[in-house]
Amino acid sequence: MSYQVSKSDDEWREELGAEQFQVLREAATERPWTGELLDEERGGIYTCGACSAELFKSGTKFDSGCGWPSFYESVRPEAVQLIADTTLGMERTEVRCASCGSHLGHVFPDGFGTPTGDRYCMNSIALNFTPDA
Repeated sequence: MSYQVSKSDDEWREELGAEQFQVLREAATERPWTGELLDEERGGIYTCGACSAELFKSGTKFDSGCGWPSFYESVRPEAVQLIADTTLGMERTEVRCASCGSHLGHVFPDGFGTPTGDRYCMNSIALNFTPDA
């Protein structure tokens, strides 16, 4: 896939912190219950930690109890890219930023009680948050 934002690993390393690079560019996962956006409750928009593309609205965030920020849908279907992920001996769906290809987390069909039934389980370090004015 061709992305709107395309940079070399060296360019990303210069812009991102080491842990951000591992999560966003190497598909690592931050430890649960450690992300600073986990308990964020203000209204606003969540954007990609690498390229600042808009990804999720605060109104779609919910407490799933999983230890990572969870959302039931992206800001627009085309804002994220969903990819089959069979690593770690299980079938999951990886979520990437459609603008730059950065790894954000995974989506699971277990968002019970949400309008979509989905749980976008995102790495807090993969996101930035801008509160409403």
